Amino acid sequence: MLELSHLSHHFGSRQVLDDVTFSVAPGELVGFVGPNGAGKTTTMRSALGVLRPDRGEVRWQGEPVDHTVRRRFGYMPEERGLYPKMRIGEHLQFLGELRGMSGGQAKEASTRWMERLGVRERADDAIEKLSLGNQQRVQLAAALVHQPAALVLDEPFSGLDPSAVDDLAGVLEEETARGAAVVFSSHQLDLVERLCEKVAIIAEGRLLAFGEVDALRDEHGGRRVRVELENAGCDWAQELEGVGVVATDERGCLLELAGDVDPQQVLHAAQIAGRLRHFGYERPTLTELFREALAETTRPVPAPP
Repeated sequence: MLELSHLSHHFGSRQVLDDVTFSVAPGELVGFVGPNGAGKTTTMRSALGVLRPDRGEVRWQGEPVDHTVRRRFGYMPEERGLYPKMRIGEHLQFLGELRGMSGGQAKEASTRWMERLGVRERADDAIEKLSLGNQQRVQLAAALVHQPAALVLDEPFSGLDPSAVDDLAGVLEEETARGAAVVFSSHQLDLVERLCEKVAIIAEGRLLAFGEVDALRDEHGGRRVRVELENAGCDWAQELEGVGVVATDERGCLLELAGDVDPQQVLHAAQIAGRLRHFGYERPTLTELFREALAETTRPVPAPP
């Protein structure tokens, strides 16, 4: 298990990480999401030893991560981390050998990954001759060539076309299936929700939420009810105490119920208001969870009496 424990870091007087703690188990795919400048890249660089946090610890299988353990990790930075003049095949073989593979093992693995990621026919081309999307594919191959035990990817889907996104998503699912611990950051929350079992949400250097995506949706959506009536709007709901109208459309409305509101009372009020077509709980999407978590960080603190 890759454990990030109480990571804190400053750049000068600015605190960019504040007690960040979460973990990624072998065979687990964790999405790491947050707005620009939230601390995602700093967290990932701390996990890889590129940065040394002011406080906190990174552990693998319960032991502090040292240079030897880091050689078993794969890292894909958001910015290009390849030598532009090197040919693809030679570059991947070189990186595999740096990770401790023999020349033959590294060559075999680089060929296999070029084939898997659709750049095998470009093996003799220099990196700089590739499109940005193909450079992204090669950079992923560079992170995977030594069959890492843990994989840390910073915005791996950025700039990819839909076909490349599907290819990369397939690779990440294959890696977790073989037992790798995988964490990746992304602004594509629908993709994170589709791929990941768990998600970590960060803003202003602080972890706002961490856990299974479905559990977080249940936790935050247990008081949301979708109501659809024939030939009736949502005015009836606005008259109910402790019930807020979150959204409306041509079919009905989404209601937020306060903790002391009995859903059966809301159901009864809906039946009085019109002919009921649908009444049921509705879980928020990951995008909605994300927005709500950010709203909590920007909500003004009430002035003392």
